Amino acid sequence: MTSENRNMIVAIVLSMAVLIAWQFFSGVPQMEQQRQAQQQAELQQQQAAQTAGSTAPTPGGATAPNAAPGTAAALTRDQALARAPRVAIDTPRVVGSVNLRGGRVDDLSLKDYRETVKDDSPIIVLLSPSGGPNPFYAEFGWVPGAGSTVKVPDGQTVWSVADGARLTPDTPLELSFDNGAGLIFRRTITIDANYMFHVVDKVDNATAEPVALHPYALVSRHGTPHTLGYYILHEGLIGVTTEGGLHEIKYADIAERKTETFASTGGWLGITDKYWAATVIPGAEEKVQARFSAAQAGPDLIYQTDFLGDPVTVAPGASAQTDARLFAGAKEVRVVDGYDAAYNIDRFDLLIDWGWFYFITKPLFLVIDWIYKGVGNFGVAILIVTVLLKGIFFPLANKSYASMAKMKAVQPEITALRERYGDDKMKLQQEMMAIYKKEKINPVAGCLPILIQIPVFFALYKVLFVTIEMRHAPFFGWIQDLSAPDPTTIFNLFGLIPWDPGTVPVIGHFLMLGVWPIIMGCTMWAQMKLNPAPPDPTQKMIFDWMPLVFTFMLASFASGLVIYWAWNNTLSVLQQSIIMRKNGVKIELWDNLKGMFVRKKPKAG
Repeated sequence: MTSENRNMIVAIVLSMAVLIAWQFFSGVPQMEQQRQAQQQAELQQQQAAQTAGSTAPTPGGATAPNAAPGTAAALTRDQALARAPRVAIDTPRVVGSVNLRGGRVDDLSLKDYRETVKDDSPIIVLLSPSGGPNPFYAEFGWVPGAGSTVKVPDGQTVWSVADGARLTPDTPLELSFDNGAGLIFRRTITIDANYMFHVVDKVDNATAEPVALHPYALVSRHGTPHTLGYYILHEGLIGVTTEGGLHEIKYADIAERKTETFASTGGWLGITDKYWAATVIPGAEEKVQARFSAAQAGPDLIYQTDFLGDPVTVAPGASAQTDARLFAGAKEVRVVDGYDAAYNIDRFDLLIDWGWFYFITKPLFLVIDWIYKGVGNFGVAILIVTVLLKGIFFPLANKSYASMAKMKAVQPEITALRERYGDDKMKLQQEMMAIYKKEKINPVAGCLPILIQIPVFFALYKVLFVTIEMRHAPFFGWIQDLSAPDPTTIFNLFGLIPWDPGTVPVIGHFLMLGVWPIIMGCTMWAQMKLNPAPPDPTQKMIFDWMPLVFTFMLASFASGLVIYWAWNNTLSVLQQSIIMRKNGVKIELWDNLKGMFVRKKPKAG
């Protein structure tokens, strides 16, 4: 097999790999919503069956105690908030309220994040009360042991609180409830300056009998939320348990399986979106039963993650307490890693979906973030990291490009061999390999620089796609969000024509061809033209069309990734040119460019 054929095969394989990746990453979302619609019909009254057929204690309830079936969409969010007494939450980073009916944390918005890049865009709403649109909340409490009828606070219980109470980082919230039968329940909620709530539940037993209670905590979400549906991003139920390790359960999967339970010591579990999450966290040494479930309640599915602790026995005249935490906020790497270390939360950093290549993706982000703190621009940080990566891989790239230069130097000998042994393929191959061995040439070395950058390409794609630090991060000029595609397009002359090509049915997605994808395509084209044109017409056609294909493919990728690819191509052209000149090999770029515009004279007959 000739070196040109090897290069052609490698080019085809790489093209197919990127095409497949594009299908997974950016092309077609998963068909989860369709599956969910079919499965809803199969989940009739599942929650009722669970509660009726079991005497074991269960955390809270999968239904919303203060929301009548079928009325979830009847109230606005403000109306739902106004139905119960509340205590305000106000910190530097979040605002909301605690619902005194049920003691739930069901109203929380993130001050630092807006829905769009516009300054007047609404801030992100994370948690919402039942009875209104998109209920999403956390609940803590006690459930009696099997067979016990002791009265405990539930979703309808209205807790007592001191007048003027507020929850801030400096002022904890203290709630109380007397069950009228000798048990007094007290709850203290604190919050830090970021997104972590600490909930301490205490029981005073004034009866003449011991009481056994199980502590629990849950995160509940009513209705199936809209998901992006990308293969590389998990959205849904998530957690880490000692029995099962990391759990990433999609909404459609838990709707089909209905419930999954795992024993755990410590751990955490909750529900995650792309950038936000709500998780409940038992003590690091607490033994619990962790559960992921979905149940039908009226027209909606209710998704829930919860844990149930071992029973706590409260002796007569004694007290007992338990505590848990709630993370509800943005999945910032620094904050999540800080909680992991501070509270010994098992693998809490996996709340951010770093993917299978964690060992590349997270270190790459940490380097970019460290440089960002010095330069103040994530786009510039990406450019600097690209230079650093070029430096790290320079020895290998230098060897590869040097081998390519030697390949060009022996091309006249290879051409002569083809003319001499054109009909004897085996002899031709033997003679070519003899030349390669003599000159110490690796025929496939030229492909190594391309192969090296593929893992980095995918790791950077993951960083741009999943880390909230990249969300709405500007570069320069028209790029105001490195995690979003270039908003310009050549098909409306980059905004001069007041028309949005993206609205064209079927093909609109492919018409959003912005400035940076075009720049990237040009740099890739220049890199291809740096080498002599392949003698085989099929190979030549593949290499000629590859930059155009990649230009359209990458147009829908995050602009930060396209900027990286364009800059990397530019550095590769410079690096290869210097190495070729150092090895005394002619640089073909200008000749190949000239050949595109100068018509070749036909050979004399």
